[in-house]
Amino acid sequence: MGSFAAPNLRSLLYVRMINPMTLYVGNLSYQATVDDLQSVFAEYGTVKRVVLPTDRETGRMRGFAFVEMTEDAQEDAAIVDLDGAEWMGRQLRVNKAKPKGDSRGGMGRG
Repeated sequence: MGSFAAPNLRSLLYVRMINPMTLYVGNLSYQATVDDLQSVFAEYGTVKRVVLPTDRETGRMRGFAFVEMTEDAQEDAAIVDLDGAEWMGRQLRVNKAKPKGDSRGGMGRG
């Protein structure tokens, strides 16, 4: 009987950096909710997770989100259709999220 060895944190971070499977959604309305984003992105496939960062001091939304889907093809279709689309009175910016340590400015910025 074999034993299960949990992968170490370093290997998990490495896999995450190579294939983030996460979209950056910018220029969001401050009224957008996790449920709103799940509904929109569910039209393109299975949404694993939506994160709406908030300001630590004020608790107010920061105007962007991260959406994680199950397949790259689903994310690619969402990018094609939603990048530049008007939603809730704002023109969305949708692209692949970049790893936090990316030298071009951080997550979602290119």
